[in-house]
Order: sequence, then C-alpha cells, then structure tokens
Amino acid sequence: MTSPADDAGKPGGTGPLADIVVVDLTRALAGPHAAMMLGDLGARVIKVETPGSGDDTRGWGPPFVEPDAERIAAGADPRPVSTYFLSCNRNKESIVLDLKSDEGKSALTELIRRADVLLENFRPGVLDRLGFPLARLAELNPRLVILSISGFGHDGPEGGRAGYDQIAQGEAGLMSMTGPNPETPTKVGVPISDLLSGMYGAYGVLAKLHERERTGLGGLVRTSLLAAVVGVHAYQGTRWTVAGEIPKAEGPHHPSICPYGLFHASDGVVQIAVGSEGLWARFAPAFGLPTDDERFASNPARVRNGEVVRAAVEEAFSHWTTADLLAKLSEVGVPSGEVKNLQQVFEWDQTASQGLLLDLEHSSLGPITIPGPPLRFFDTDGGEWKRNHLPPPLLGEHTDAVLSELGTAPDA
Repeated sequence: MTSPADDAGKPGGTGPLADIVVVDLTRALAGPHAAMMLGDLGARVIKVETPGSGDDTRGWGPPFVEPDAERIAAGADPRPVSTYFLSCNRNKESIVLDLKSDEGKSALTELIRRADVLLENFRPGVLDRLGFPLARLAELNPRLVILSISGFGHDGPEGGRAGYDQIAQGEAGLMSMTGPNPETPTKVGVPISDLLSGMYGAYGVLAKLHERERTGLGGLVRTSLLAAVVGVHAYQGTRWTVAGEIPKAEGPHHPSICPYGLFHASDGVVQIAVGSEGLWARFAPAFGLPTDDERFASNPARVRNGEVVRAAVEEAFSHWTTADLLAKLSEVGVPSGEVKNLQQVFEWDQTASQGLLLDLEHSSLGPITIPGPPLRFFDTDGGEWKRNHLPPPLLGEHTDAVLSELGTAPDA
C-alpha cells in the first residue's frame, strides 16, 4: 500500500508526508482533526467507518447540505451532508468495516501491516476488546506509530472517563477564565479541546516518525482533551503555580497588559494591543490620555488601575468612528483591528491570499468551498508546494478500491 501519486489517491505522492499511510479509526473531532492534518501534509489517510452510520459527525447538524435535484437525477448520493463532517475530513478515503466481524478484523489486520500510523480515540480498553491490544499491533507491524486520544487520560483515577469538548473545557479550567465575568463561565466558540488534542496528537506522531528513522521501531503516543487544554494555559497556568493567583474571567481585556482588549468607538468596536511602553508613549498623546498621572505611568500601574485606564480610553474613543479610529491607530503604529464575523473573514482578500479557502468537487454536492489548512510549504528558492486536496468522502466511497488493493475484497 502506497501514498497518493498526485495527491489524489494514487501511488508515488508529493509533500512532506508523501510516503506515509495512515489508518484512521477515529470519529467525532479530535482524532479526525489529527488525521486531516497528516493528510494535509501529503499522507494517504484511510478512514475506517462503521457500516450504515459512519462517523458520528455525519449526523451532527443542522446545517446539512443536500445535493441538487439535477445531481441526484444523474446518480449522486441523495443523502444530506453534514457541514460539521466536511470541516474535519478532507484528504481522506472512506471505507466501511464491521470491526466486530471476522471479515472486518481481517481487513483491518492487513491495513495495519501496511500502514505507518494508526489513529484511535476509542474509550480506553475498546481496541483491546476488538482484538488489537498494543502487543498485537506491535506484532503485526513493529514500525507502526500509534496515536491514542482520550478524554481525560488513559490512566489515573479518572482514566476511563468519557470526554466531550465542553465538559473538558470546564474541567480543565478554560471556561473559568473565559466570559464577561467570573459569574458567567463561557466556552470557546469552537471545540477547542478537541482541536488542540488533535493538533498535539499530530505533533506527537511526527516526532515518533522522526524517531523511527533512527530506531526502526514505531511506538505509542498518547494525549487527551484534558492534557491539551492544560498544555495551553500559558501565563495563566504559572499565574497560579508560581504566583498563587487564581485566574478569573475578565471579559475582553488582558489580565497582565493594559490597555489591551476591546473598546467602543462611536459606531462599533475596535481592539487594541498597547503591548510595550514604547507603544504607550505614542498612543497616549495621540488620544489625549494622561502622561503625567502615576496611575498611567507604567504597565504594572495601568494593570493595577485597569478600570480607570480603560474608562479613559473608552471616553477618548467615543469621539471617533471605527474607520477613523483604526486609521489613526495605524498611523500611530498601535496594533489594532475590528471584530469580524465569519462571512467577513471568508470574504477577506487576506484570508484568500493565505490559501485558507479550498474549492473542491464533492462527489454528491458538486463544487464546494471549505476552510483550508493553516500551513504553507516553500522550497529554498521560494517555490510553493500546493496539495491537490481531496474532498471529504462519502461514507464507504473507497471501500471496494481499498479492499481490492489489500486483497481482502469478496471477489479478490
């Protein structure tokens, strides 16, 4: 089994992971996101789904998108497609296997023998009960790199606990620091613990693949939704572990830099980041803010007197329109911006210039546009590698082809 040739599912591909084959047993978001990241880098990703229903996210909606009548009449799959599923399954082939059947286990065994990476996010112990414990995987393929993602870790007093994103956001402390005030814990607007655990998982897989070049052996990488969120506490973490302060939600303002956050103009809102004394020295006189008041004299003083400073900035900004204010801030050299909605983001020329939109031909929906990967790769001469991206697959779209390749198809 080989990786895609022209990044479209044939042997001999291009890209950083062109020689890597990934078997993706995951569902929902954390594992699929990790697999998609590897696929974006050129790996061949074979997504194994449950017959009939497939990945849980195929049923998550609305919104769903249905093929138009003309495409259905021409033979397109008429089933509605979840936009959630579309968000995390590009650059994959889909096969359906009943992993409780002898036939399904036989096909998975062949996949494992030929793969470089196996991804799973079953609850701890499920893969063992299916007949594929770690020792068995190592026996089948000593070079196999395995990524295992769980909710709260694979061991410890709550190691078997099921994990979903919002629960993990709360349990890992993120919601306590997010929202307008401490009384209103708020989740992040995307499933951030799922996404982060997928990103950390892909990062761990790459490290293990690199190590395999030295040792010739694969091995196991583990992460969890809990670990991923705790891993990005950053200065809020050391604020407690070192300084003994418990961070709390402070709305749209920074706890350690002032002024830094969201402020109101006469007709909207802007965000500013006065992140140094040099910036403050340019910012304050431009907007008539005090330069000789000790409460404004340094960043620590401004943080201690945050309410006073923010009130002064609000008053100054209230006399400006958003457009004029952003122009003035740019002239002064203070980092600033507006708060865009997603329509504005995806219609922004800068977004398109960074390759963050993909126009793909979906098997049943036809032309679709989906968000693209956040990495770009260049040669030393400035040449850019561009992936020929695969659209998210229909359920079982590649079953026959992959099983024939493995020699496990009924008529093989």
